[in-house]
Amino acid sequence: MLRKKKSAILFATISLIFASLACTMNIGGPDYPERVIPVSQQAIDSIKAQFETALEAGITGENIILTITEPQITSILAFKLENQNNPLFTEPQVFLQDGQMQIYGQATQGFFVANINVMVNVGIDEEGQPDIHIASADFGPFPVPESLSSALSAIIKEAYTGAVGPVATGFRIEKIGIRDGLMVMAGKVK
Repeated sequence: MLRKKKSAILFATISLIFASLACTMNIGGPDYPERVIPVSQQAIDSIKAQFETALEAGITGENIILTITEPQITSILAFKLENQNNPLFTEPQVFLQDGQMQIYGQATQGFFVANINVMVNVGIDEEGQPDIHIASADFGPFPVPESLSSALSAIIKEAYTGAVGPVATGFRIEKIGIRDGLMVMAGKVK
């Protein structure tokens, strides 16, 4: 009887160890903001429609003003990351505040998950396209990936061009501003 109890306890202990190894463990990192930004296909469709309408009007030479919301940019980034084999992070939340794009997410290494925060400055390059620079990055206890800057810039630019699509050919941004949950871009079709 005692031998059966010891075997049962040993089996239960080993089962718990294997079960915990099969799961991931959150090991900290910066806190997510309390506000959750929804991700939806509707947000992506709305930004595409907005860009198409604005750019069609811009063909006449008028100034174009495009306004991107936090749900739109978060949804675009979420879908881009979802389609990658080994994304830098998942569960993105993009906040547009105080002149910066503040990106939160979760990075995974093995069985461990950590919250991340990347502060991004967005400007305009010589060709009138978004110019992305990482101001700071906090991957919690994980080291910041060396490829973070180039990879994140590529993801954001791909999200931008994917949202704008082929109608953006010739669209040059002249001014860009970020605050109060919005990114506003003004420019012309050249």
